[in-house]
Amino acid sequence: MLDAVLEQIPPAKTRTSNSIRIVAVADTHLYHKRLVVPPGDIFVHAGDMCGNGPYHELRVAAEWIMSLPHRHKVIIAGNHDWAFVNHAKEARELFKDATYLQDSETTIEGLRFYGAPWQPRFFDWAFNLERGKQLAYVWRKIPLGIDVLITHGPPAGFGDICFDGRRAGCEDLLERVKVVKPRLHLYGHIHDDGGAWITPQTSFVNVTTSECRRAPTVIDYEPEHNRFTFIHVPPNKK
Repeated sequence: MLDAVLEQIPPAKTRTSNSIRIVAVADTHLYHKRLVVPPGDIFVHAGDMCGNGPYHELRVAAEWIMSLPHRHKVIIAGNHDWAFVNHAKEARELFKDATYLQDSETTIEGLRFYGAPWQPRFFDWAFNLERGKQLAYVWRKIPLGIDVLITHGPPAGFGDICFDGRRAGCEDLLERVKVVKPRLHLYGHIHDDGGAWITPQTSFVNVTTSECRRAPTVIDYEPEHNRFTFIHVPPNKK
């Protein structure tokens, strides 16, 4: 495991005029009506928009996401978002004014984002792969030079502790992150271990909302200093 510090994030700072604000969530699971989403420039959803995952659920989630005022929206699927497996074309069309990433990348406001939905087998949900060769294969697709990596599941050791105490993070993902060195790694999936872990190379952030009992995470990118600043990392759910 990389050496890391669980940072106590200070109160929100005054936003600089040319900063780019990222507002990130995961695991909203159709409870979004009780979520207060702060304004920003880039809205990121790291998967699990749905409950059980059929197309009609995803349509409800998409209507909410597309109604948000953020100029840019970046979406990946999670293990509850079965519509991206069973009705892939129709599911993607719901987000035609957003950017859906699945083993792909985009550049927004000068930042390179890469997104992927996979996680080690977790019950019998979508986007499961076996640990070892299968997961290592998909993670090898993550290119060098990425600024922001978005996955649904966490890497091993950072925000991956389940309610029963076991760790569900992916060792193969962590190994690829060590190589790629993204500046920021955003994910969700594990509701019980939200927070931020800062290392010299990568800031790991579990942005779960835990069915909207936990607030969105807010991060500013300051181009003039080429740095990410944590504005609000909410406490873990009670």
